[in-house]
Order: sequence, then C-alpha cells, then structure tokens
Amino acid sequence: MSTDFNDNDLRELLPRLRRFALSLTRHENSADDLVQSCLERALSHSDRRRKDGDLRAWLFQIMYRRFLDGERRAKRYAGLLSLFAGREEELAPSAEDVAMSRAALQDFGKLTAEQRALLLLVSVEGLSYQEAADALDIPLGTVMSRLSRARKALRGFNDGKPVTPPLRILK
Repeated sequence: MSTDFNDNDLRELLPRLRRFALSLTRHENSADDLVQSCLERALSHSDRRRKDGDLRAWLFQIMYRRFLDGERRAKRYAGLLSLFAGREEELAPSAEDVAMSRAALQDFGKLTAEQRALLLLVSVEGLSYQEAADALDIPLGTVMSRLSRARKALRGFNDGKPVTPPLRILK
C-alpha cells in the first residue's frame, strides 16, 4: 500500500476490520463501535504511522489495543460499581438446577462410605491422592481404585444406569 492512505484505502479494509472486531467482541454493536474507534484513532494519529509499514497491520494493531483498553476500562468500572453498590443481588437457582442438585446428592448418598469419604477429601477438600491415603490410612493404589469406581458409579447414576460392582470369584 502507499505511504499515505485515503478514504478508498479505508473502505477497502472495512470488511476485514469489522470481521476482526467481531472476533474480538462477539457482538455486532460492540464490533461497529470498535471499528469506529479504530478509524477515529487512525485518522487523528495518522502522523504516527510508519511510512514503510502496512496500513492493514497498523489498523489491526490500533483496533486490538483499543479493544484491550476497553476491556481494562470495563473491569475498572465493574470494580468501582461493586464498591458503591455493595453486594449484588443473588439470583435464585432455577427449578431445574435445584432438581439436578438434589438428584446428584441422592446419587452421592448411594455410594459406599469409603467412596464418599474419598470423593469428599479429594474433590471437595482438595487433598492430593497421597494426602487422602495418609488421612484414611490406606495404600495409594486403593485410593486411586476407589476413586475410579466412585466416579464411574456417579456417572452411571447420572446416566440412569446404576452400576453394580463386579463380583469376584475367590478361590
């Protein structure tokens, strides 16, 4: 492209700029605002453009930086609002969420005591496998196999297929 740019150069790049803005913002109105802000900045600071640089790359750079600035500004604004507004009202869970939570708790109650204890220690309390093994005074391999069986059983309950433990024949 030439060292200087004109309206025709900008019109030619508009679809690409808009596509890039849509990929950043994911909203058409926000993308249009971002393109406008980018072009405004480019026109007002055209003297800062390197003469040997690509116009398209320069505009993409401006757009990306304008996007990042807007994101930072939105975070600061949200932080200030939270200070003045206090605690936001919590939305009540939907009936579907309540039903799914109750079903998950019922399924959790169907597990053996050992499996429940291990799931609580590892998944809820965040203990490592070794820490859980030490806490329950069982070998590490036992922790891993019980967790595997417990997770498999929960998946089976969730799918509507109760998992029965395989019977072992001991001789």
